[in-house]
Amino acid sequence: MLTPQDIENPIIPEFEEYIRQGEPDKKERAQIWRTAIGLQAVDGLQVSEYLKETVRRNIEGEISIDDVQRLVKEYYISKTNREPDDDDKEEADKATGNIGKILASDTLDFSTNGYIALHRRIFTGVFKHAGRIRDYDITKKEFVLRGDTVRYLNWEGLRRALDYDIQEEREFSYSGLTIDAMIAHIAKFVADLWQVHAFCEGNTRTTAVFTILYLRSIGFPVTNDMFVEHSWYFRNALVRANFKSAVHGIDYSPQYLERFFRNLLLGEQWVLKSRYLVINPPAEYAEQPRIDTPTSAPTSTPTSIGQVEDKFGISTPTSIPETIARVIRALAGDKQLTGKELMNAVGLKDRKNFIEYSLNPAIENGFVRLLYPASPRHPRQKYLLTVKGLMVLNQ
Repeated sequence: MLTPQDIENPIIPEFEEYIRQGEPDKKERAQIWRTAIGLQAVDGLQVSEYLKETVRRNIEGEISIDDVQRLVKEYYISKTNREPDDDDKEEADKATGNIGKILASDTLDFSTNGYIALHRRIFTGVFKHAGRIRDYDITKKEFVLRGDTVRYLNWEGLRRALDYDIQEEREFSYSGLTIDAMIAHIAKFVADLWQVHAFCEGNTRTTAVFTILYLRSIGFPVTNDMFVEHSWYFRNALVRANFKSAVHGIDYSPQYLERFFRNLLLGEQWVLKSRYLVINPPAEYAEQPRIDTPTSAPTSTPTSIGQVEDKFGISTPTSIPETIARVIRALAGDKQLTGKELMNAVGLKDRKNFIEYSLNPAIENGFVRLLYPASPRHPRQKYLLTVKGLMVLNQ
């Protein structure tokens, strides 16, 4: 396994040549695999060289993701000379293959069953208990807590806690929020979900994949690099967000997780090293540095759409075609409308033109999302604004 020092000083990310110079399809596949590999570090695991070579063949288009999974499975079945770290590498290799397939599909069932199913999909062929909620209580000694542990939920209330957290988030409205408030809320939701620790193992990897898919589903243009390069920090920030000790004068500290999301979503440059998260740190690590030039964050609504455009790639209202703007306005006030209701709300009668020139462009540009994204033809399908759409509407 990796030591904390190894994780804080990672090897240069894999497949860099595809990221910088590759064709679009190769670049996308390389980014997916880098994320899947990088997430193994949250549990101190490294993948094998065989996995990297096999993944490279997928990036080149020689084999499919299913082929990667099959070849990795066959590799460990046929391997006769077992090495001391083979069990860890086998876990990392198989979980990487599964995560790669999930991120490539980019679909999310945002429900308790979907979260549990995601754990099963990540750890099928890895853990016998994949997709099963734990039936015993757990504690874990944490590096950043100097050997203390987060108080995870007792096993009897796990399903109820997941239901509550996910339903609360499903019903939450981002309408009218500043970007600071949005990030604080996202950090709290993710921290609460992780603190449930519903499974025997693999909770952080499951939460990370769920978070990536969820943020994309509500309109944030999330890239995977932060989870590649700072997965160990992400885990330890979750720990600090859920740890409190009156005896030691330590309160819940969500700011570290918020800084992870601020780097991810706003492009800020907080130094994401776990040494700044250790409780009662030495003086040189008492303050977490930020190496870019801080700017005043908006406190009510963004002062100009230009600020939002820089951070999120959102077009200014004047550059949005009126056909799309009407759809955005029609969904104001947290509305969820069927296709027919939305077409009537924008005042159109020709269904083909409405879909071609209004609805599809609004979805493709990230302003509108489907209530059931995994089932476009769902009989109860409705449409609602993404966070990106809300940000434009608020202007």
